[in-house]
Amino acid sequence: MPLLQAPSSATLSFLPLSSQPKAGLYVAENCCLLCNSPFPSQRHLRPLSVASTRSILTPKVASVKGSASVVSNQTAEAEVLKALAQIIDPDFGTDIVSCGFVKDLLINEALGEVSFRLELTTPACPIKDMFEQRANEVVAALPWVKEVKVTMSAQPAKPVYAGQLPPGLQTISNIVAVSSCKGGVGKSTVAVNLAYTLADMGARVGIFDADVYGPSLPTMVSPENRLLEMNPEKRTIIPTEYLGVKLVSFGFAGQGRAIMRGPMVSGVINQLLTTTEWGELDYLVIDMPPGTGDIQLTLCQVVPLTAAVIVTTPQKLAFIDVAKGVRMFSKLKVPCVAVVENMCHFDADGKRHYPFGKGSGAQVVQQFGIPHLFDLPIRPTLSASGDSGTPEVVADPQGEVASTFQELGVCVVQQCAKIRQQVSTAVSYDRSIKAIKVKVPNSDEEFYLHPATVRRNDRSADSVDEWTGEQKLQYSDVPEDIEPEEIRPMGNYAVSITWPDGFSQIAPYDQLQTIERLVEVSQLTPAQP
Repeated sequence: MPLLQAPSSATLSFLPLSSQPKAGLYVAENCCLLCNSPFPSQRHLRPLSVASTRSILTPKVASVKGSASVVSNQTAEAEVLKALAQIIDPDFGTDIVSCGFVKDLLINEALGEVSFRLELTTPACPIKDMFEQRANEVVAALPWVKEVKVTMSAQPAKPVYAGQLPPGLQTISNIVAVSSCKGGVGKSTVAVNLAYTLADMGARVGIFDADVYGPSLPTMVSPENRLLEMNPEKRTIIPTEYLGVKLVSFGFAGQGRAIMRGPMVSGVINQLLTTTEWGELDYLVIDMPPGTGDIQLTLCQVVPLTAAVIVTTPQKLAFIDVAKGVRMFSKLKVPCVAVVENMCHFDADGKRHYPFGKGSGAQVVQQFGIPHLFDLPIRPTLSASGDSGTPEVVADPQGEVASTFQELGVCVVQQCAKIRQQVSTAVSYDRSIKAIKVKVPNSDEEFYLHPATVRRNDRSADSVDEWTGEQKLQYSDVPEDIEPEEIRPMGNYAVSITWPDGFSQIAPYDQLQTIERLVEVSQLTPAQP
């Protein structure tokens, strides 16, 4: 069925130079702000008369004295923010002021005191100390500043995605799947050590062991309480804990390993994951079971996965199975951010040996465009720590293995922050030109869409008959001047758009890219004189 096209009249219009309002004083119709801009919007601003201009620009003497400190304080605030804008977040490529990190700015210019809070996206930010140091330096360099107080904090844990999530998942910022699609490659080892690395970086972390047939978590960690408890009032599961990390596994349910059919397993996993009282978590690491069947698809569809880490070994056979898993995540719009190649090599007699060959991990990176590759050596201590109940990064925090996991942890933190930023700003409504702006994650394209065109291209059962394909929503049913009330991310693949009539439209990025565009963003850039 062909897509409905935008009306010919739905174009972005700009005032000709002759009709541009002259520079001068304008007052906003709906506010009390004074604007001295050469390009005010005629729709919202009206020119001031000579009389009204005189009344604004001739204040009483008493008010001049009263406002002097306000003007001075505003100047000081502008100077502080300008200084802080020199600090660039390397992940977002934007200064920390534009990122909205600066909070609670207080200035006492008379005493030369400045205090503020830097609210980062995660407490595990690997460069938070650098941010704090640089913020102190740039503000202290201002000539009138004598004392600087910087407080570091992190945003509250909450998912970036829209939708009715189960209560247990509503206070989790990032959910990271560790997957291999093949058993015996060290997936559980990577999941557990990654989780404890993130916890060591300052994050609040949980681990969910999704392998009901062969749960590994009870062997790899040693919590004091080895049984999950139930909250009888809320009918929710209370996770057990080890070294500050929350743990849930079917192995802690007192049932050992499950002997049951697939649909029952999917139900058990769903219940364990969604009814657990996880509390506020920055990262929930899911140790995925092997394969790409019912259980894996259920997890990917029920849980808003932020990203996936792929685990493989050097053998060609491992690559074949891992490739299936990467394709599964790609189809479900879950970005794979790193590949961990386990059991790569060992050192003996001054030489490095590769008993299983080379290249499986690099092949995954090259073929699927996954940006980061990490190698883990064959180490008896790594295997022994998994059997002893103490993760290797805890047993030997200064060792080579812990160093590799530290790099992996930094990668996961940075990539999750980027993904959240991209998803949260992918689709927005620009009220000044009454158009929907689209920048699809992992794409350089930016373009505008007419709201009415987006609404008319809804493909849900409310707009299109599921059996006949007949268009139920007619062109004339949608007003030309319709505007979205709210746009929210919906996973990594779509946004939810709420319209004035109460209808909530799910708009996949793939569909938005096919709708007729008003104009490319690059075309809105003013021509250079």
